Amino acid sequence: MTTERIDRASVGLRSERGPILLAVMLSVGLVAIDATILATAVPSVVEDLGGFTQFPWLFSIYLLAQAVSVPIYGKLADQRGRKPLMLFGILLFVLGSVLCGFAWSMPALIAFRLIQGLGAGAIQPIAMTIVGDIYSVAERAKVQGYIASVWGIASFVGPTLGGVFSDYISWRWIFFVNVPLGLVAGVVFYRRFQENIVQTTRHQIDYAGTILLAVGGSLLLLGLLEGGVIWSWDSVTSIAILAVAVVLLVVFGFVERRAAEPILPLWVLSQRVLNSANSSALLVGVLMIGLSTYVPLYAQGVLGTSALVAGFALAAMTLGWPIAASLAGRIYLRIGFRWTMFIGSVFVVLGSALLLTVRPSSSVAYLAFACFVIGIGLGFSASPGVVAAQSSVVWTSRGVVTGANMFARSVGSAVGVAIFGAVANAMVASRLGDNHDDLEKLPSSVLAPAIHDVYYGAAAAAVLLVVAVLFMPNRVTEMPRG
Repeated sequence: MTTERIDRASVGLRSERGPILLAVMLSVGLVAIDATILATAVPSVVEDLGGFTQFPWLFSIYLLAQAVSVPIYGKLADQRGRKPLMLFGILLFVLGSVLCGFAWSMPALIAFRLIQGLGAGAIQPIAMTIVGDIYSVAERAKVQGYIASVWGIASFVGPTLGGVFSDYISWRWIFFVNVPLGLVAGVVFYRRFQENIVQTTRHQIDYAGTILLAVGGSLLLLGLLEGGVIWSWDSVTSIAILAVAVVLLVVFGFVERRAAEPILPLWVLSQRVLNSANSSALLVGVLMIGLSTYVPLYAQGVLGTSALVAGFALAAMTLGWPIAASLAGRIYLRIGFRWTMFIGSVFVVLGSALLLTVRPSSSVAYLAFACFVIGIGLGFSASPGVVAAQSSVVWTSRGVVTGANMFARSVGSAVGVAIFGAVANAMVASRLGDNHDDLEKLPSSVLAPAIHDVYYGAAAAAVLLVVAVLFMPNRVTEMPRG
């Protein structure tokens, strides 16, 4: 298939491609705001619907649906085009948001969050794939600043809107607010984004591979997310879920070898640039979940701050990330991908070292500064990796590699939940034995060393990130974009 060439004379919201860039930003904004807006509203949701023991599934089911569907959407976007899959993802996300707003019980809200997650699974990778399609590597150096600004704004807008809606209007509006954003993004994509795809071959959908990846991936992530939480790691349930997941994924590998058009081609695992980018993305996922989970907990439970202040301590990371991402493009054009990502990984190591020096007597500003330094490092490490991966393949494979990169980050988050949870619980068990409450209810004298051990795990992941980025080629031959 081929695509119509788009005039690439300029970059920015006022250029010819500006409306498409705006639609991409609005679409990414849906996912970015949703990542933070619900957390501040959980108490209101539980008070209204009940189901306190079930509310963690509001986050787990969304992550599962998004993570598993990402590589599937990526492949379908290569086969059917970006536009129909993007419109489908936006429609599904908006539909899920409306249903969430009208949810009458916690199980219903969880089910509707599943629909939202399936929509987000299409939006994020295809949005980034479209950017790779219409902008060159040099142009993306500027475009990254626009995309990164969305995440920076969302890091503050999300928690603020969540608090305002919960306290003064209704928690249901945290979902209804997605409707106008989604509709505007969908209309702009429909009217302004033209692909003019010419089908030269009849594509075959890899149904067997899709089912095996969806079920096997879901079970793997489920086992990692809930192991040690809902069931113990050595329980029959945990062992059975992880064993079945491994078997299905092994069978998936054999099926993909024979598939005419595999949903996740195994050559993705054989190219140096993709291996480095995906390994880096996995470690970024590990670090992100470690910070997102334990930094606010440390701020509240050990430093004694309010939930709002704890949220802003974490927001320092999401502020550092877009700042670095917007600068990374200019740097990798000069010194190359490897050394730009290496600089980022060094910042991550430095920030992780600062976290290890945080004590119960430290200020929350010091904790926020450590997160900011890590965010700078992640921005320099993650964004160039995606650009390098996209640039190394042709149009018909760009969706697959983008989806694989984001899937790797999701798997990293699940692995991080499992590892850091096990580390923290092991420390608590060594102090209090097996009879202890949730981490949130622990005294600071026990909570502080438990989270400090998690910071050691984050530092180890930071060192591994340095190793992963060193395998990235410094220059990547840019393949045709359309």
